[in-house]
Amino acid sequence: MTPTDVQRAYLTLLLLQTLAASLIWGINTLFLLDAGLSITEAFVANAAFTAGMVIFEIPTGVVADARGRRISFILGAATLLVTTLAYLLLWVVGAHILWWVVVSALIGLGFTFFSGATEAWLVDALEATGYDGAIETVFGKGQAMAGGATLVGTIAGGFLGGISFGIPYGLRSLLLLAVIGAAWKWMHDIGYEPDREGSVADQARAILKASVTHGLRNPPVRMFLLAAPFSAGVGIWVFYAFQPYLLELFGDPDATYLAGIAAAAFAIAQMIGGASVNLVRRVFRSRTSVLLTTATFAAMALVAVGLAEQLAIPVGFWVAIGLLALTALLWALSGPMQQAYLNAVIPSKQRATVLSFASLTGSAGGVVSQPALGRVADVWSLGTGYIVAGVLFAFQLPFLARVKSMGLDADKVQRLDSAPVAGRSDGEEPV
Repeated sequence: MTPTDVQRAYLTLLLLQTLAASLIWGINTLFLLDAGLSITEAFVANAAFTAGMVIFEIPTGVVADARGRRISFILGAATLLVTTLAYLLLWVVGAHILWWVVVSALIGLGFTFFSGATEAWLVDALEATGYDGAIETVFGKGQAMAGGATLVGTIAGGFLGGISFGIPYGLRSLLLLAVIGAAWKWMHDIGYEPDREGSVADQARAILKASVTHGLRNPPVRMFLLAAPFSAGVGIWVFYAFQPYLLELFGDPDATYLAGIAAAAFAIAQMIGGASVNLVRRVFRSRTSVLLTTATFAAMALVAVGLAEQLAIPVGFWVAIGLLALTALLWALSGPMQQAYLNAVIPSKQRATVLSFASLTGSAGGVVSQPALGRVADVWSLGTGYIVAGVLFAFQLPFLARVKSMGLDADKVQRLDSAPVAGRSDGEEPV
């Protein structure tokens, strides 16, 4: 394979995977309510999904490093296929909440198989095929591709859900079959040879031990791990809370179509942000400068979103949706930079596990932030919840500043196409 082939395979897999996932993002809560769950039970099921991601994140990362990234990815798609069909069955029979909790947690398992494996596979394959460009550019293309897939998926899911809530889930199952087929054909472990000798338990212990060394004991990675609950963790609540908040600001609780419009606006912002990574590389000299700038403005934007409830109806709605779209754009700009930095300071053998660990800390933050910020919204208001979310989001800044102060080569923005994918410029390990 050539670097172009690797990028094409990565973007195709990301397109199919995101399209399949996003088909239900705009209607999942409505689907649960239609199945007979109460509002409280619906959010219990959503919390079980997040908890499942926390519980299974590290074990599935170990699978990716010990048995191969391709196997992990296919297992993820297969798990999502089975659990999506199980969701359909629970909807048909009107199952008890306990079954929804179990299946929701297993859906979280499916996504954890993806989290570290896909990114680790891309970086290793690009290095092995001689790619000498900037890795954040490829991640930016991925952000834009995911945004486009989200735009199509949420709109299609909302339209098809209006006919029957079961249709988007059935279509998602078919797309997941396509994901499995595409991964089997194109996602070979290039540049990485999984060690299949010995027992899985022994390999898991060895990988976990090395992952602690290159994760928690790795200074820059440790700072990103500590920042994740305030960035990704708070971001989970921000995403789920915008639907009722925007309806409140618009002054019409029945205008549910606005949630679809807002999701489309955020997806477009994500596409623009991902496509603008090269422009950002010309402006900033370091990746952490991008992260600090985007995090600062995003925190300010979230506080302003909360203050929008003080404006007249529907002025507050338009202000809030504009600021939330800006926040989505800033996150899309920062994501590729953080991905590039992390991959530059994590050895290949432990890459999937450490990246899964980073995802775990964000999910764990979401487990805490969702009920905590939800309680703030119940006691005061959703606007107050967004103000508190903005303040908490800013708590990541000291950790990012600490990473910047380390001055590692991984922090340098790669301005030339001849720049290396990862590691130090002197060829040594980047830690």
